[in-house]
Amino acid sequence: MSDHVVALCGGVGGAKLAHGLTLALPPDALSLIVNTGDDFRHLGLHISPDLDSVMYALAGLADPVRGWGRREETWTFMQALKGLGGDTWFQLGDGDLATHVERTRRLAQGDSLSAVTAELCRALGIAVRVLPMSDDAVRTRVLSGDGWLDFQEYFVHRQCQPAVRDFAFAGADTARAQPEALAALHRDDLRAIVICPSNPFVSVDPILAVAGLRAAIRASGAPVIAVTPIIGGKAIKGPAAKMLAELGLEVSGAAVARHYADLIQGFVIDALDPLPEPLRGVTFFRAATLMRTTEDRVRLAYATLQAADTLRGTRA
Repeated sequence: MSDHVVALCGGVGGAKLAHGLTLALPPDALSLIVNTGDDFRHLGLHISPDLDSVMYALAGLADPVRGWGRREETWTFMQALKGLGGDTWFQLGDGDLATHVERTRRLAQGDSLSAVTAELCRALGIAVRVLPMSDDAVRTRVLSGDGWLDFQEYFVHRQCQPAVRDFAFAGADTARAQPEALAALHRDDLRAIVICPSNPFVSVDPILAVAGLRAAIRASGAPVIAVTPIIGGKAIKGPAAKMLAELGLEVSGAAVARHYADLIQGFVIDALDPLPEPLRGVTFFRAATLMRTTEDRVRLAYATLQAADTLRGTRA
């Protein structure tokens, strides 16, 4: 059987399933392509929120309560910065700050984001390949009722309050896909391509917007299967449900499946949600998609892989 899996991910939900996949597969059987569209500069530092969410989840460092950042975090730096009248709308814990400082230092020395990410993963004991979607800058922008906003301005500073009208990914048309990510999608032994339960608009679409990645997925010949980020008409975390509603779409897993319809052959919907109306070219699978525990993550990973294997069998 083909044995390599590529997963596209970003955000908390994506990081959780990525973690489950690392526990379900050998390290050399998985490549994770991670969104960098929400990267930005803050306090002179290069911040990569989705890369960090994935790395912390894989290293067992993610904060289980907030869902972002490191567990058992301290906040001395932010308290001192506030006392100096500094800019504190984007919270950086002391342990998290070390990641950003080291990333920024290495980037300033001329290292690529991929090389820096690989070094950080090695330091954290992460064996699987965590690949930025591109080493070139791609920046997600949100068209809102208040005009165009940089993603972190919309997401953190304004707490997703402005109504969403559209999205743009500045630089995506000229950005080069990360070479190892592209090579992984071209492998002859590709078992499946998994789109994790990440926000489709701001975590997955930026990846697909990078020149060459969508085409490589379509040409791979491997089954492409997405996992719902919506359960019972709600997003477990983040603004995906709000975005769907503001864009005039149904708040459901089915709406996300339709969003990916030109790319996927399978879609995992939550076991408690009604089975959607048939969607041409897409097979729906049911599974428990709420990931409260590590065991939940592994079960969903296995269910997703089994669904992909079923698709491969029907296409053989």
